[in-house]
Amino acid sequence: ALATAALSPQFALAAGGGEKKKGGGATYVQFPMITTTIFASNGRRGILTVELGVDGGKPQVAEAIQKWTPRLRDAYISTISRYAGTLRPGSLPDTDYLASQLQRTTEDTLGQKGTKLLLGTVMLY
Repeated sequence: ALATAALSPQFALAAGGGEKKKGGGATYVQFPMITTTIFASNGRRGILTVELGVDGGKPQVAEAIQKWTPRLRDAYISTISRYAGTLRPGSLPDTDYLASQLQRTTEDTLGQKGTKLLLGTVMLY
């Protein structure tokens, strides 16, 4: 059974022998995880991590997002850090509010509407 698995094309791709498939489609741009500190319920510092991406809807918009990635990432870090500062110790993040703030940040930074911000994982620890 192992010999058969080793010969399959999926196994070769999983082993790093091919191009990695991009998730989300051609107009989707994934951003690296953003991490910021918070006050945890025990009085110590905790960590808030957010994974997100932006769907441009059109290839031209996706190209613009790629070009603006450094500015978008900086704006996302500011928005998430500002939000993290409002969290009370022991409270859970309001992902709907956070998503709306990040959507507004996206539109303000790009100077256009028509993009859709997609939250991945929002985690406190």
